[in-house]
Amino acid sequence: MTIKETTMLPEFEYDIQGNFIKDAPLGSKSWFGCGGNADILFEPASLDDLSLFLREYPEQEPLTILGGMANCIIRDGGIRGIVIQLGKQFAEIEVEGNRILAGAGALNGSVASAAAKAGIGGLEFLSGIPGTVGGALSMNAGAYGSEVSDILIAALAMTREGRTMPYGPSDLQMGYRTCIPPEGTVFTGAVFEGKEEATETVRERLKTIKEQRRATQPITEKTGGSTFANPKPEELEKANLPEGTRAWQLVERVGGRGLSIGGAQMSEKHCNFMLNTGAAAASDLENLGDELIRRVREECGLELHWEIKRLGDSL
Repeated sequence: MTIKETTMLPEFEYDIQGNFIKDAPLGSKSWFGCGGNADILFEPASLDDLSLFLREYPEQEPLTILGGMANCIIRDGGIRGIVIQLGKQFAEIEVEGNRILAGAGALNGSVASAAAKAGIGGLEFLSGIPGTVGGALSMNAGAYGSEVSDILIAALAMTREGRTMPYGPSDLQMGYRTCIPPEGTVFTGAVFEGKEEATETVRERLKTIKEQRRATQPITEKTGGSTFANPKPEELEKANLPEGTRAWQLVERVGGRGLSIGGAQMSEKHCNFMLNTGAAAASDLENLGDELIRRVREECGLELHWEIKRLGDSL
């Protein structure tokens, strides 16, 4: 066990090989590039290492699991307790027939590329989802009309007893941008399934998605992807809004395109994307989102829901 900047840690019966980093910068490494630190960041060296940690770590102590920090705001006060982040040791990608076994630390775009190379179609939409497989699982992420549950055979998750268990979409109660895993579990990987297709056909679809993203989204900016989830049909009906109304349309309707608070701004290019224009605090981002939720509630009679996760404590 390597501990950087010695700190208070529980006594572990076994020698854990991963790194423990005190006061670890998280916000600055998130896709938004702002926010606070973790009290302690744990980077497991392997599945066995993670298993040892989970078996030994007191259940009553705070524990937060992070992926690639693509779709989250780390609040300015940081995150208490221990944060687990699965790194390159959990980024393996294997192909078996029409199935892809991907570690939770694998980038979604890398999974889509591996599938295309193997002539497996149906996973291209993953290239439009920033971040890692673990993060995509945790929210049943989706893009371009598909979502993770459509291709998921089994999510692999480790319990607090240190055992790896498979869970199907129904076990995880997956719905639109929702996933409810058993309490205390940590996603370690996933088995996805596509269909056999010509590699060039799949690569052409990947190219189309890449071009669409570049044309319609601020992908070169500091952003966390879609800020708000699209309203559900029953929410639109209750608010007497047209069927199929998207979150960005509601943001635009209430004057949200280009709206800014401090260093946070809603993108002019795609107004459901929030940007750190260079000097935003995490509170600027959250305040901007909350202001738009308030405006839509008052002007449209509908409650927008954050798609971006907000983690940690405010200052």
